[in-house]
Amino acid sequence: MMAKAFNSHLGSLVLCAPAAVFIFVFFVLPLAGMMKTSVMDTTISNAFPALAREADGWSPPSPPTEAMRAALVSDLQTTTPQVLGDAVRRLNASFSGFRSLMSKTTSAIRNANGKAVDLSAVDPRWQQPEVWSTIVDGLRPYTDQFLLAAVDYGRGANGSIEPLPPSVAANQLTFGRTFAIAGIVTGLCLLIGYPYAMLAASVEGVRRQAILLAAVIPMWTSVLVRTAAWFILLQDQGLINGALRAVGILDGSLPLLFNRFAVVLAMTHILLPFMVLPIFNVLISIPRNLLPAAAALGANPLRAFMLVTLPLSLRGIASGCLLVFMASIGFYILPALLGGAQDQLISSTIAFYALSSANWQMASALGLVLFAVTAVLYYIYNQLAAAPQGRS
Repeated sequence: MMAKAFNSHLGSLVLCAPAAVFIFVFFVLPLAGMMKTSVMDTTISNAFPALAREADGWSPPSPPTEAMRAALVSDLQTTTPQVLGDAVRRLNASFSGFRSLMSKTTSAIRNANGKAVDLSAVDPRWQQPEVWSTIVDGLRPYTDQFLLAAVDYGRGANGSIEPLPPSVAANQLTFGRTFAIAGIVTGLCLLIGYPYAMLAASVEGVRRQAILLAAVIPMWTSVLVRTAAWFILLQDQGLINGALRAVGILDGSLPLLFNRFAVVLAMTHILLPFMVLPIFNVLISIPRNLLPAAAALGANPLRAFMLVTLPLSLRGIASGCLLVFMASIGFYILPALLGGAQDQLISSTIAFYALSSANWQMASALGLVLFAVTAVLYYIYNQLAAAPQGRS
């Protein structure tokens, strides 16, 4: 008996193994890598390995030791220009003027032809503990700099968390724009999807299948194909403007492309099924005799809807809204192709850091913030989906 039960469990594990391996390789490992990258920065330690060994245990306001000074000179002599340039850019963001200081110092070391170099004689700023503290702080492999910068915060001179200056703080604005557009899309999907789901739930047979099929067809089409279709429809010489000119309503063209209208319209079209299907699944579970009973008690159709149908369908509404909102905040292709500069979502910022500036730490930090928001929303959705109908 025990052997049979063991074989049954073993067979279940074998069947689940491919799915578990797939999830681990393509979800858990990339997520762990993103989390690690968002808090790890070895740019400066790669440029100054000797200084990293000598500075262990040093802290301001103590002056730097002679061994630290010698180690820095040695690192500047051996570090490649590419690695040093990356480190200098990172340090210059924390200490204004570091780029000119390092350029002056490396020139002096190069002109010394292997002789000893007095850093304080090259530039008096090397006497300031703040300069050395900036380098030593950057030598630590783990940092919260990128996570804080992802929400427009940073560390002050005394180590406290402070808001970044408005001139360099843009992520909160982008997150706000992302959530605002996602909220608009969610509201439009609810406004269109709820009556559509009620229509599908009110009929049966072939008519219901045809109505639901019309809603889910966009899910079967490539995003690029749908984007190209919206280009054809919305451009100045497109079908919509052409039709309006043909009937004499317009002489010119409406600006329908490369703006927020195009982004919201295309996203609503794509995400509408995610609103219709959860609401439909809840509506068809409502007993059909409730509305006739409400009418028998004297309630008109509007009152019956407000007191019976709407409260019982709130779980489907909440699930649909969460699904649409979660999908909206991660959109990239549609805003990038159909929107203007002021219509880009946070995904475009992540793509910029990852592809254009090769700042993988910042891209990972922004992605981690977006993942945290999505995880919270998914938890709420999962709780709603698991709740019995009576708890709605």
